[in-house]
Amino acid sequence: MAGILKSISGRGKLNLSTKKFGIVVAEWNEDVTEALFQGAYDALLKLGVKKENIIRKNVPGSFELPLGAQWMIEKKPIAAVIALGCVIQGDTPHFDYICQAVANGIMTVNLKSNKPVAFGVLTTLDKKQALERAGGKYGNKGEEAAVTVVKMLET
Repeated sequence: MAGILKSISGRGKLNLSTKKFGIVVAEWNEDVTEALFQGAYDALLKLGVKKENIIRKNVPGSFELPLGAQWMIEKKPIAAVIALGCVIQGDTPHFDYICQAVANGIMTVNLKSNKPVAFGVLTTLDKKQALERAGGKYGNKGEEAAVTVVKMLET
């Protein structure tokens, strides 16, 4: 984490203690998405966000992340949203449809709301790859998503 957080230190010095952040978490592949949530949550705290300014919303799966993010932005004074999910490839084209829909949906919420919505959705070939990116040897992509929205707010 030190390397990722270091990449943001010394930037615009945005006062994050007054900003509210939403984290939308898919319940599907829960062991992976909970690890992603913890990475994002811990990163926001280390960057100066107050616990009470981090609002979590669960949705059933990754397909529902864009709508969950949109609801969060519309109903709360949120500065940015982190969308966290995990789609693991199976034997059918379902993976391709879900991944494309989620990516397009999150991009649309970004543009429609004019607020940062980070794409913290793992799209992996198997569970091992997902776990390696949810706190394993490749770091925690939830943490990276948290840093991304903060960098966007400072832009």
